[in-house]
Amino acid sequence: MIKEEKEAQKMYDDSAEFYHDTRTKINPKGWFYNEMLEMPATLSLLGNIKGKKILDYGCGTGIYAKILTKKQAIVKGFDISEEMLKIAKQNNPKLDLKLGSGYKIPFNEKFDIIVAALVVHYMQDWNKMFKEMSRVLSKNGLVIFSTENPVYEANANLIVKGKKYKALGIRNYFNEKKGYNYWTNPYNQKKIKVPFYHKTYETIIKTIIKNNFEIIDYKDCFPLKKAKKLFPEDYSKYSMMPMFMVFKLRKK
Repeated sequence: MIKEEKEAQKMYDDSAEFYHDTRTKINPKGWFYNEMLEMPATLSLLGNIKGKKILDYGCGTGIYAKILTKKQAIVKGFDISEEMLKIAKQNNPKLDLKLGSGYKIPFNEKFDIIVAALVVHYMQDWNKMFKEMSRVLSKNGLVIFSTENPVYEANANLIVKGKKYKALGIRNYFNEKKGYNYWTNPYNQKKIKVPFYHKTYETIIKTIIKNNFEIIDYKDCFPLKKAKKLFPEDYSKYSMMPMFMVFKLRKK
């Protein structure tokens, strides 16, 4: 396992319980960043998936796997974190969910669709990633992936009276480097470093084309209207700035 994978694995092993609880128990109507922001856009690009073989690429605690199964897809998945996978298997006992890497997918069969929700920004080598996705995709198979928007990643931080804020101004957009976001564990208030690899739109699009995929749809993630009441601060911020984006690709 390479260094970047070990970092992501440890991060998710350490945060698995509170991550799942935040999305399902602490916020039973759904957590803003996923259920109110990223997921509606991703699911809208899927369309009718009845009977389709879907690989949940980086399945986490199995939230997407459960939704896709309810939509009558044939779902298998994998994740790099054993702790996340334990929860995923508890919630999806009938599904084939395996421990594995995005650089070495633990399946040798062909899938109609790969769904990779908020996972690819943890990966540095997208050429290797797309090559491996292509290996398990059927002819004309689809990849739907959501990730952090480069505009969001390149936002500058402002410090006001000792507090750090994301400013609505772009800085260092062309500097493709590793960065960190931070999560707070609500049970012990500990901070967890969350890595990401910033890439420009140019790099993303050229990497997609280079690896024999065509872009057939795209969405900037805009929050659901009900989030305005449930999460007013987040809604106000991310209805002005795109935090996530979703690509729909077809294998050539």
